[in-house]
Amino acid sequence: MIRFWISALQLSELFVSSLVHLLYGLYIFSTAVAYDISQAVNECFRPNLNIGVKEVESKWTNSSDDLPPIVLVHGIFGFGKGRLGCLSYFAGAEKKDERVLVPDLGSLTSIYDRARELFYYLKGGQVDYGEEHSKVCGHSQFGRIYEQGNYPEWDADHPIHFVGHSAGAQVVRMLQQMLADKAFKGYENTSENWILSVTSLSGAFNGTTRTYLDGMQPEDGKSMKPICLLQLCRLGVIIYDWLDIPWLKTYYNFGFDHFNMSWKKMGVIGLVDCLLGVAGPFASEDWILPDLSIQGSMRLNSHLNTFPNTFYFSYATKRTRKIMGVTVPSSLFGIHPLLFIRVLQMSQWRHPPDVSLSPPYKGYRDEDWQDNDGALNTISMTHPRLPVEHPSRFVVDDSECQPFQPGIWYYKIVEADHILFIVNRERAGVQFDLIYDSIFERCRKHVFRKTPPILPNQTHQ
Repeated sequence: MIRFWISALQLSELFVSSLVHLLYGLYIFSTAVAYDISQAVNECFRPNLNIGVKEVESKWTNSSDDLPPIVLVHGIFGFGKGRLGCLSYFAGAEKKDERVLVPDLGSLTSIYDRARELFYYLKGGQVDYGEEHSKVCGHSQFGRIYEQGNYPEWDADHPIHFVGHSAGAQVVRMLQQMLADKAFKGYENTSENWILSVTSLSGAFNGTTRTYLDGMQPEDGKSMKPICLLQLCRLGVIIYDWLDIPWLKTYYNFGFDHFNMSWKKMGVIGLVDCLLGVAGPFASEDWILPDLSIQGSMRLNSHLNTFPNTFYFSYATKRTRKIMGVTVPSSLFGIHPLLFIRVLQMSQWRHPPDVSLSPPYKGYRDEDWQDNDGALNTISMTHPRLPVEHPSRFVVDDSECQPFQPGIWYYKIVEADHILFIVNRERAGVQFDLIYDSIFERCRKHVFRKTPPILPNQTHQ
């Protein structure tokens, strides 16, 4: 009888979680559609007085030509400029600086695949996922074609600032390691110095216990439980990609085009294989969730370095506090409804007590992983620490650390949930401006290898 009630409770939680996530997804999608429709209607009835304005605004001004671009890299289920109509993943933060790029990468593809896509987005050409990797994972070696790179002059003399949210921060680290390893065919001169600074906003450096709550097996961090939220997500993604509705895929894309899951290419038999888990990205484990488990992050981190000539900054978020020694959500109304249940569950999560199941790493303690923001554990967001801890420094005020030194992770802990600084600017209020203004100001005024750059409308004294 007890097992029956436990199973009923688990199914009820799965139903509620699925419904909440589905409704939020529909809300985002419908908001984007409604905004685009209103913009189109306004354009029809507005006098055409601003001919050419968009073209001027879309190009960088001459006064900012010497400034390195700031590239904003989205996280899981995210999107870049051009997806979901006029909706901005970073809630318009890209408008705070003259030279900002917002690439559209696979929203559910692996850290490795997204890093490859990011390189070709900037340099141009056809995305090459690598021959060996493509064969192992069962997808095409080549992907999207960028006729012209968004920053083709990118090299060690023209480095870039990167700002990554959530999994986007780990994508940037993977890209930097690939640059150091000269992993891009035809580009033998790449180096880690192509990246000037990395700023992480709720970055997924060391994995998250949420992956286990959503359905990843704690035993290996790679396989999924038979019945879970991630299985429902898997089925939805496969059907979405198989239907291959052009206008819908243009509006939002999970990024699995290189797996050729369209009905035109795999037919009904291929669909059945994907649904049964014997083909596709979920069968090869070449998707984002295995990379976000603690074990998966450790596998990635084992060959990702912190480099001596790059500046590193991190904002770790949390929405928990301790009451009489018990970790609980810090607010009832300050946490997004999408995340509230997960904040509570993550704060109470315990590694399965099965004696045959070893902890994710030596020295693991449940209490270290209780503070969280509803998606990631705070301990995971400060800096890379597993399997080897990287140099770091806790920061209260930037002025205490200036001048900044490269090769060190400067991190702050911010009271916020995982999505406070994306999509909905009004929800974050003044905190939104404080965070992004400090990030952009640091990139422009405090992080440089040579002479400080000349800012627009400013000359050296």
